[in-house]
Amino acid sequence: MSAPKTVIITGGAGFLGSHLCERFLEKNFKVIAVDNFITGNQANIQHLKSNPHFELVLHDISKHLEIPGEVQYVLHFASPASPIDYAMFPIPTLKVGALGTHNSLGLAKAKNATFMLASTSEVYGDPLVHPQSEDYWGNVNPVGPRGVYDEAKRFAEAISMAYHHSHRMDVKIIRIFNTYGPRMRQRDGRAIPEFIMSALQNKDIPVFGNGQQTRSFCFVSDLVAGIEKIIFSTLNEPVNVGNPNEMTIIGLAKKIIELTKSKSKITFQPLPVDDPKVRQPDITKIKTKLGWTPKISLEEGLLKTIDFFKSYYLSHQPEV
Repeated sequence: MSAPKTVIITGGAGFLGSHLCERFLEKNFKVIAVDNFITGNQANIQHLKSNPHFELVLHDISKHLEIPGEVQYVLHFASPASPIDYAMFPIPTLKVGALGTHNSLGLAKAKNATFMLASTSEVYGDPLVHPQSEDYWGNVNPVGPRGVYDEAKRFAEAISMAYHHSHRMDVKIIRIFNTYGPRMRQRDGRAIPEFIMSALQNKDIPVFGNGQQTRSFCFVSDLVAGIEKIIFSTLNEPVNVGNPNEMTIIGLAKKIIELTKSKSKITFQPLPVDDPKVRQPDITKIKTKLGWTPKISLEEGLLKTIDFFKSYYLSHQPEV
């Protein structure tokens, strides 16, 4: 029997990274998770540590990393990813997008491995084109408060494609749109965890602006299925992955109040600087070339996420 293939996942203890670790273990890979826990959580991977094919490496990927043995895949998913995170860690965010991507690419090149970059819909900035397709170059403020994340990912895409063209490496770039599900942090700063935690505790739900800005929410299992399609494909170009069903933020808040049967009221706060007014992926490329479409409805995904937040974050509060 041949030895299992090995995949390295940077940010492996994060929300998305931990779900990827699970999926590759299910596919009988050896999984090496690399994380420095700046935003990752030990609890996300605790259930994996007894698996003999799972290994955790405590390391900041912005610094050089060597891994012994053969490696077939390197997935670079390490980065602070919410506005709260990159406001708190602006320089580490830039470093992991630049130096971390460079180090991950170098590791993949040394191992002759396939490389995947977790990019983001934020490369489109506050878009002037709607919905956003991969050929749109974006409308990004490089010196605004979101610039550290947006430009880190744009640079990461540029260096990844340079390695693909210069070294003929097998490089994948996935542009991830708003994703949610179990293992999101309760103080993540993004709409779904913020709204769910407030609703479960019957607290006011804070909505920025007038709530008419839109987002498109993809459940994490759908995203992981899309990642799997791309990593094993022949595509070497940016690919959007997300759910194209667009809704307003105030509509999301009302839906979460309904599903949690909450007594929460909606309150309004000033809109953050450079907050995108619209966000909707054009998924024509992944749909036509790889046959992927999201399967989980918003209501089904929200109910799964609400159940997680109840059991994980509020289990010590029986009155909720």
